[in-house]
Amino acid sequence: MALPLVAVVGRPNVGKSTLVNRLAGVRSAIVHDEPGITRDRLYQEVEWNGRRLQVVDTGGLVFGDDSEFLPHIRQQAMAAMAEAHAVIFVVDGREGLTPADREVADWLRKQPLPVVVAVNKCESGQLGLAQAAAFWELGLGEPIPCSAIHGNGVAELLEAVLPHLPEVDEAAAAADPIAVAIVGRPNVGKSSLLNRLVGSQRAIVSPIAGTTRDAIDTVVTWEGQPYRLIDTAGIRKKNRVEYGVEFFSINRAFKAIQRSDVVLLVIDALEGVTEQDQRLAGRIEEEGRACIVVVNKWDAVENKDTYTLNEFTREIRDKLYFIDWAPLLFVSALTGQRTHKIFAEVNTAVAAHRKRIPTAVVNEVLQDALAWQSPPANRQGKQGKIYYGTQVAEQPPTFLLFVNDPDLFKDNYRRYLEKHFRQNLDFTGTPIRFRWRGKAERLVGRAVQKLEGSLASR
Repeated sequence: MALPLVAVVGRPNVGKSTLVNRLAGVRSAIVHDEPGITRDRLYQEVEWNGRRLQVVDTGGLVFGDDSEFLPHIRQQAMAAMAEAHAVIFVVDGREGLTPADREVADWLRKQPLPVVVAVNKCESGQLGLAQAAAFWELGLGEPIPCSAIHGNGVAELLEAVLPHLPEVDEAAAAADPIAVAIVGRPNVGKSSLLNRLVGSQRAIVSPIAGTTRDAIDTVVTWEGQPYRLIDTAGIRKKNRVEYGVEFFSINRAFKAIQRSDVVLLVIDALEGVTEQDQRLAGRIEEEGRACIVVVNKWDAVENKDTYTLNEFTREIRDKLYFIDWAPLLFVSALTGQRTHKIFAEVNTAVAAHRKRIPTAVVNEVLQDALAWQSPPANRQGKQGKIYYGTQVAEQPPTFLLFVNDPDLFKDNYRRYLEKHFRQNLDFTGTPIRFRWRGKAERLVGRAVQKLEGSLASR
């Protein structure tokens, strides 16, 4: 990684995620008063006094217990340690030194990394110092009292960590990664796909639905281009979601769609397109994100023949007709089948999503469309007219068309026009938008501009 990395570790429920949120200045990691909420490792960027670094949040460490996800959480924490330059060991000042803290401290002493002890939940000055003093016994240096909720002592904590970090390679850190969100229903193989693309066990994979809770960011590089892969919680129907951890997980997933350049909509090949898949596709289109439909578990489809792929394609296109511009990839995250094509498709979709078409070319395509099919007329015989058009925005590409009356252009003709633009300008993988401005709107707009100009001159 271009930025130095600090791993935040500790036993469950000592406030690691709250501290990470405080350091990063955002509410990214899910915080809930229940052990085991954080399972995967979650990365956030931090800036302090002109220095930039990354912190990685990890699940609560419990040794000597292999139930549920605890072995996986330990594995994720160890992977974070392998990448890190330093460690923040978070303990609970209110509870004091516990046997579980001693176990984590014993484990940290065996690691070749500098450790800074953060005594969290120390809200008051003198009392906080007294609470922190008990942790000198760990033998890991001066314990620093702090409060992740209120921000007390966080500056001192960062000042203690920074001397252990290498200087930032600003040139490498300045590269802008393409944000790729991986979304889908629970248990369709999103985390397996992430691990396959990253090439390591980055996210916990389990047959239990709901294993992933946070939106997990991972930066990888393919052919010199960095990508920020965002694994998200599986999204279920609203009436099946209870307020709590799952509620916040789904909100994180929706926010991941909003901050992405491209969305990989993962569908289970064995179950086909469900109603929830359709709703997710609609959400992606509404947000104006580029999209690739990834049909996972293709290796598990039995009795495939020369017609199987076409039959699946036809069914998916019929049910996801509102994102028929999204390319389809049939892959297997388990075996790696065709997963190598994903980055190339992402690049194509991003290029289309950011495409800027010169006004002259826009009007050439418009004239060609009008020559092939004239705009319809209403019952009174008034025919629609398109005077000219221009692109007014990117991500997604948005075109403003100046017409005599927008009401004369019904859905059929609007769909025809979009299809013609796609055929001639290649917008594979991205939605496109059309805005229609009539003659009356233009006159009002000019009047407003004149009024504003006269007021400004006074």
